[in-house]
Amino acid sequence: MKRINRIACMLLLALLPVGHTLAQQSDNSFLHTVEKGQSLYSIASMYGVTVQDIVQLNPGSDQKIVAGGTLRIPRKAGSAAQGGETFHTIAAGETLYRLTVKYGITAQQICAANPGLSASNFRIGQVIRIPAAEESTVAATGQNPGAAQAGHAGEGAATPTGAAVTPSQAQGQQAQDKQPGKQAQSQQAGKQGVESRCREMHRVKKKETVFSISRQYGITEAQLIAANPELQGGAKLKKGALLCVPYATPSETQRPTEIPTDNQLFTQSAKPDKQYKVIRAALLLPFLDVPQTESSRMVEYYEGFLLAMDSLKRQGVNIDLYTYNTGDEKQSIQPLLAREELKQMDIIFGPRHQEHIAPLAGFCKKHDIRLVIPFTSKDNAVFSNPMIYQINTPQSYLYSEVYDHFLRQFAKMDIVFIEAQEGSKEKADFIKGLREELTAKGIATRSVSDEADAAQLSQYLSNDRETLFVPTSGSNLTLIKVLPQLVLTARDHPEQRIHLFGYPEWQTFTKDHLDAFFQLDTYFYSSFYTNNLLPAAIHFTSSYRRWYAKEMDDRYPKYGMLGFDTGYFFLKGMSRYGSRFEEQMNQLGLIPIQTGFKFTRVNNWGGFINRKVFFVHFTRDYELVKLDFD
Repeated sequence: MKRINRIACMLLLALLPVGHTLAQQSDNSFLHTVEKGQSLYSIASMYGVTVQDIVQLNPGSDQKIVAGGTLRIPRKAGSAAQGGETFHTIAAGETLYRLTVKYGITAQQICAANPGLSASNFRIGQVIRIPAAEESTVAATGQNPGAAQAGHAGEGAATPTGAAVTPSQAQGQQAQDKQPGKQAQSQQAGKQGVESRCREMHRVKKKETVFSISRQYGITEAQLIAANPELQGGAKLKKGALLCVPYATPSETQRPTEIPTDNQLFTQSAKPDKQYKVIRAALLLPFLDVPQTESSRMVEYYEGFLLAMDSLKRQGVNIDLYTYNTGDEKQSIQPLLAREELKQMDIIFGPRHQEHIAPLAGFCKKHDIRLVIPFTSKDNAVFSNPMIYQINTPQSYLYSEVYDHFLRQFAKMDIVFIEAQEGSKEKADFIKGLREELTAKGIATRSVSDEADAAQLSQYLSNDRETLFVPTSGSNLTLIKVLPQLVLTARDHPEQRIHLFGYPEWQTFTKDHLDAFFQLDTYFYSSFYTNNLLPAAIHFTSSYRRWYAKEMDDRYPKYGMLGFDTGYFFLKGMSRYGSRFEEQMNQLGLIPIQTGFKFTRVNNWGGFINRKVFFVHFTRDYELVKLDFD
């Protein structure tokens, strides 16, 4: 008896994971696994819901979310049942083929809606986007719905594995229909179809599934779902519900002799390789009708971009450049987007103003054009548009990278936060997150006021450990207040190893505090930095001066260098890798003058963000070192 009980318990435990997996996905929600750098805002942007929608399903998530944790994401009301887009979390045992059957779409359509999906990352917990019915039609046939209706009804009809009926096959079928006796059969079948599209009605029993019912009647799951639209999107069967069981024809019940593997389907669904003989690029920036300070920076970006083009043309890369003025944020860019030549671009750089991102991003997505956004980091279009490359890293992703590098560099030091009385609000999120990361790693921290003098600061030094001071503000006022006292502390205790950690904006104050930075062995993080003593920087500055007979604006980042780095990286990559650029771009091995690049896709259906972060180190030996952790 005990043995039987043990066996029963083991069977029950074995079934639990399956039940748990099924519970993660329902008619009303699906499961999202939090990744490093994600915030509630970025997650909500991915799925087209609000932060409050997520918090309602996940109480306490507005206080903290943790990488590796899970969140329930609400489905848009009626999205799947009405043929709209929905999302699916891959469960144990699912394959790409099974999903094509489940949702009645082709592998090609799933891959087109999820350009980041591949056989290597098709795994449990991954969320994929299931496209809307209209979007699926366009992906399958290459036509919009109106164009598809204008042709033959059977032309280009998609099958679950991604194959399509070709025009020649459709014509062959029409020829067969015209044979004696065949036409009468077709007319009779059509008559029966008008009378009833259901051969019978099935009442759902307990534990029945779409799969089991379709097998019972010798039809496919896709056919059963097509006859019962309320089942679309993986809707749950309800006991006692009536389902229409459609008539099965020989062509409909035909199934592949061998179920294709994920590798086979991904290979079949891949876009053909394309090389660029001439790269068509466009800049959409506010050169005119804006304040002079803004206009001059846009011109400087353009000038740096031209230097990149000149360098690439010397290497045999052919580029056609189109330049457009977008005006200020109040001007509409729709007249520009209506220009025929813009639809033929391979890549577009811009815009400057956030108000122009949505229309330009939509345009690029529609026409399959890469869009590089060099300036803002606050727009959320990248989370749902696969054509976007965002140069400036969104804050939560940037901080996540900094925390990782911080722990790698300073985990064995005593961490002392210098609490700034003014100007600390702009770094509140960064400091809060850093403290949480340190606490999670069991690293104790202490705090001291920015009013403390050298004698008070010396009390925070340790005899056996190095000390790192971290001001909670990046303002110059804070630096002016704390640097003299820190320098005195370091001079009074030469046997101690004192360090200072700070922020990207400190580049602007380097001239004022250079000697103090060296004495305090200072570090700061940044996504952009130029050592003007390096040969590449010297050569670029010399070329810029020679070409334009002027100096670059003395602000950071320098837009001339930004124009060069972005232009050179993308145009060089596209010329080398063609349509495989996305797969290979992080292997380019280029050394930028100012802006580094490490792109990752934000999800399977979204665009790319740049996660490159440097630490700049002013050593006590009066050397300037850029620490690259990748």
